[in-house]
Parts: sequence; C-alpha cells; structure tokens
Amino acid sequence: MNPDEYNSHGMLRLPLWFWAILVLQARTWLLFIMAGASRQQGNGLLTLFYPDRHSFWYGIFLGIPPVLIFLLSGRRHLLPNIWQMSYWLLLAGMFATFALQGVGMWQSMEEPNLLDFSLALLDAGALAYWLMSRRLRACFDEERRRV
Repeated sequence: MNPDEYNSHGMLRLPLWFWAILVLQARTWLLFIMAGASRQQGNGLLTLFYPDRHSFWYGIFLGIPPVLIFLLSGRRHLLPNIWQMSYWLLLAGMFATFALQGVGMWQSMEEPNLLDFSLALLDAGALAYWLMSRRLRACFDEERRRV
C-alpha cells in the first residue's frame, strides 16, 4: 500500500465511503438534531420523514452504533479490540436496518414512496461496499492495518 494511506499512528486512513456510510446509518440522529435546531418546524420535519413513530425509534436505536463508531474513530489506536468489534456491530446494524426497511415496504398498504425506495437502495449499496471492500476491512483488522 501507498505510504500516504497511513496516518501518524501508522494505521490505515479510513476511506471516504466509511464516513458516508456512518452518516447514512446515523440519518435518524441527524434528522433529530436538525428538528431540534428548527424549533417551530421540528415536529413537522420528523412527521414528514417518520410518519410512524415506531420507525423513528428503530432508527434512533439502530443509529447508536454509527454514532459511537464515529466518536471512537479518532481514538481507534487506543482501543483496538473495541475497534475490531465495531466492524461487526455496524454490519449487524446495517443488516437490521435493511431488513426493517424491506419489511416496512412489504407491509405497506400503499405503494412505497421514492424516499423509502432510495434509502433502501443506498443501504443496499452501503452494505455491499462494507462487505466487499478489502481496504475498509483492513482498517479494522489488527494485523493488516499497521505499517
């Protein structure tokens, strides 16, 4: 690998797609923060994206691992075992999110809207990248991530 791909601790730099996947998986938290910032329109914003309160709470619950992994990413050299487990934790969360979206669209009496379909496609792409990227896997693997 190229020496520019390593940080000052000798660890592989996390790819840009890693950060995009974290944002995608923590989207309910981001929406919740935006709704809190816009006080008058916050409730309407949450109702627009999450008409069912259960799906909002599922999103909040499934968004906890990406938020924690984001916070841990800067200190991953200090907690290598937790960092390695976070790969599998986020993978399980991505499977759960994708499965809940599929069940929700399948049980929906009306035609799935474009937003639900787009988010399902984005989640499927993120899941595929997470499973197939050797570089991303190397960032979480103790033996392969150091110089």
